Amino acid sequence: MTPQYYKIYGNAFFKVLAYVDNGVIKTRTTSLAAPIIDHFTKDMVNIFNDQYPIKLTSNTLYFSTWMPPIPSQAFDRLVDSQMKSMVSETAWKLGIPASTIPDQVTISITEECPNNCIHCALPDTKHKTNLSIPVVKDIINQIVRLGTTQIIFDGGEPMVYEGLEELVAYVPEQTISTVFTSGSGLTSTKAQALSAAGLYAVNVSLDSPHETEHDRIRGRTGVFNEAMNAIGHCLDAGLLVDIYVVIAPHNIYDLDAFYDLAVDMKVHELSFYEIVPTGRWIDHEKEILLPQHRVILDEFASRRHGGPVKVFSIPQIMDVTGCFAGRRWLHITPQGDVLPCACIPIPYGNIYNDPIKDIWRRIQKTGVYRAKSCLMRDSTFRDRFIK
Repeated sequence: MTPQYYKIYGNAFFKVLAYVDNGVIKTRTTSLAAPIIDHFTKDMVNIFNDQYPIKLTSNTLYFSTWMPPIPSQAFDRLVDSQMKSMVSETAWKLGIPASTIPDQVTISITEECPNNCIHCALPDTKHKTNLSIPVVKDIINQIVRLGTTQIIFDGGEPMVYEGLEELVAYVPEQTISTVFTSGSGLTSTKAQALSAAGLYAVNVSLDSPHETEHDRIRGRTGVFNEAMNAIGHCLDAGLLVDIYVVIAPHNIYDLDAFYDLAVDMKVHELSFYEIVPTGRWIDHEKEILLPQHRVILDEFASRRHGGPVKVFSIPQIMDVTGCFAGRRWLHITPQGDVLPCACIPIPYGNIYNDPIKDIWRRIQKTGVYRAKSCLMRDSTFRDRFIK
């Protein structure tokens, strides 16, 4: 039986195709020069090989909530961006400054949030600052022109923002839109409206698989149950759902419990990211993952590979890609400040004063944001730029 092929990349000379064999993604290159081409595309292709899709239809492969579906305009743009970034990275290694594309842009549309998370990267200043709908639409126009392929609506809590559905509907087909939420305010009606507007996926943040502990970390009783209800509403609305966990010393031993909960809730993906000493956690430099904790995470990810819920370990991805901050990722605060990422509190400009493309070039020209791992966990960087 001939497999269904999904184009990862193609031009007049060669194509890189993906197909699914017994539930596992495989790739092949169609070209007489396939061995040479495979050498240059191996980093990109290895992201797919021997992985499991989160969803598969007759004509679409959904690899992750973090990636556009294959095929789609957004995915084609992402691959073009990846190819350009490969050239840029090579140029930097040769001492030649070259600009990359901010594939992923997080827009914190509001400061408002009913929670009081102990590790929030963007704690509420109590000013209840919002980015207006016209301003956010202008941001979307600018970053799409820059080549962005994933727009993440963040907060605060985006569900308290009046007009979120209008912003989601405004995002063009060249990019996907996702949203980070605690689940607060994400009712069945809201989930249906966001799905109808074209939202691609929802990342529901969870700090513990245990109700009491999660509510403690979030600073409010009932938020665990709100998260569980939100997950159900989003699945019912046909949205892709990811449980997003910030792992730290206080929850690293709960990985299997997180997984069991993800399976019970029937979500598509379970993502893990390391806690970063920033925001309310900025003075907790020593309370981050230790090498032995990373061993636990890696063993867990390997053991759960191929299970009913896809595990997306961002630390493992960063081992291959390096840190995205200021290189592939851009963050915009409710005040309009433009940061290299949500975790690095260094503004390089403001949307009310400068075009985003100029601010992005300013960040690129520093040459600082070529790190292999999170700079906010780097004492040299913190001593130079933060303290």
